[in-house]
Amino acid sequence: MSPSMDTEPIRGQRSVLHHSHPYYRWLVLSNVMIGTFMAVLDATIVNVGLPKIMATFGVTIDKIEWVMTAYLLALAVMLPTSGWVADHYGYKKTYALALFVFTLGSFLCGMAWNETVLIVFRVLQGIGAGFLMPVGMAIVTREFPPERRGIALGFWSIASAASVSFGPLIGGYLIDSFSWHEIFFVNIPIGIIGVLATMVIQREYKTEHTRGFDFIGFASVSVFLTFLLLALADGNASWNTGGWTSNFILTCFGLSVVGLVVFLLVEFNVRYPLIELKLLKDFNFGITNIVLFIFGLGMFGSTFLMPLYLQNSLNYTPFQAGLVFLPVGILQGIISPVAGIMSDRVDARIPAAIGIVVLGVSLYLNYFLSLFSMHSQIMLPLYLRGFAMGLMFTPLSTLALTNIPKHKMAQASGLFNVIRQVGGSFGVALFGTLLTRRIIFHTASYGIAVNEHSIAFQNVMRGLGHFAQHAVGGSIEKTSILGKALIVAHVMKQAFVSAVNDDFLIAGGITILCLVPIFFLRRRGTGAGVKAPVLQHR
Repeated sequence: MSPSMDTEPIRGQRSVLHHSHPYYRWLVLSNVMIGTFMAVLDATIVNVGLPKIMATFGVTIDKIEWVMTAYLLALAVMLPTSGWVADHYGYKKTYALALFVFTLGSFLCGMAWNETVLIVFRVLQGIGAGFLMPVGMAIVTREFPPERRGIALGFWSIASAASVSFGPLIGGYLIDSFSWHEIFFVNIPIGIIGVLATMVIQREYKTEHTRGFDFIGFASVSVFLTFLLLALADGNASWNTGGWTSNFILTCFGLSVVGLVVFLLVEFNVRYPLIELKLLKDFNFGITNIVLFIFGLGMFGSTFLMPLYLQNSLNYTPFQAGLVFLPVGILQGIISPVAGIMSDRVDARIPAAIGIVVLGVSLYLNYFLSLFSMHSQIMLPLYLRGFAMGLMFTPLSTLALTNIPKHKMAQASGLFNVIRQVGGSFGVALFGTLLTRRIIFHTASYGIAVNEHSIAFQNVMRGLGHFAQHAVGGSIEKTSILGKALIVAHVMKQAFVSAVNDDFLIAGGITILCLVPIFFLRRRGTGAGVKAPVLQHR
């Protein structure tokens, strides 16, 4: 499921810096933080670049959403395989190879000449990222003794939290100052340094006896996720004239169902399952994973909406759009330790429930965004979002891992990552499709409401005609055409904002649904289990 901790060093394969050196483990931690930062960064940095990429390739939302979905999907599929690969080939080699693949994928993404090629290369990036985080966490856990492991994982989590805040900001600056290609090229020098540092610093670990690889489980879960996301994302695509009942969509759903059935049959019967689904039989762990999936569906599925709204509707630059996300990660990092203390002293369900309510409220407030929203109206929901995410993750992980045996903790943590990533992937595909549908609906509604024979319409046309004549000159006929074009453009902008509002409202409703399973969680007993690590998130 995720990298094993029962590893021994391979004789004759040592780092240049001897592992007994007092600073060795901290250098390893710094090395691993590079990969973690890059992997999470690329899940956030691309958001602010989507409008520019759309304009460059001349594509619509239903196509460009796959730039995000492909990365998250590949990352989710690779996560369960990381443990077997690291155990079989060695942790140092696996981590170095993952960094290399991620860096190569970044270079190829920057060189992409159309949207299809970009999506393919994003899959390559996601494959590398799917190994970086779990293998990196296993390396840190292996190098630090139990009494220092908490502070080490705390520093490791800083890399993840920092990328949440600085990813959109860095991406916006690079796009404003250079081009969208730079959001991928920026990974190349960092990746090269990371690979070299891994080869120089780290020592190799590898298990003497590795378990068999679940090829059928890997193939079936890949088929299930890939074809389900294809169906969800392309149900309303412009090229799919048959809609949800087209042969392509029905075939995708059929293959997805077959993949799911085969996966479940194999995982519950094979000796060495790819994903240890039996862990879900633990009541708290199973319920919390439902919460995580719903959360990923609503929250991560709507993350790409805000940069699109800010740049397409309010004319923010990519840097300005990235800047508004800066407080989210900072607040999250500040509140998380407080939430951890609260979950130790009171019923952990209380801070988790409060966090979900606040998160739902923040998404609901985005329902009131318009073409004339003030900066404060945009920032308030983001402040609440950072506060809510910091408040809910630590209590949830504490409740979930209460009854999980210590030797199963790595598998359980890895399953958390898979469920969350899958929920996020589904959310992006689902909300991208929903956004397209609502744009069509609102465009038709507003178009019908425009009465060319009304006095109001004639007055607006006259005013726009005078404006166009003074701005560009020309005949009355030409200015009349320009006036109508301005009205159509405004209708399209308003339809887009209304569609974004609808998506945020549904995302808020889905998030509030997380409250239902939380009330069924069993309170952590005194001294039960061990203190759970904080869940990592994008």
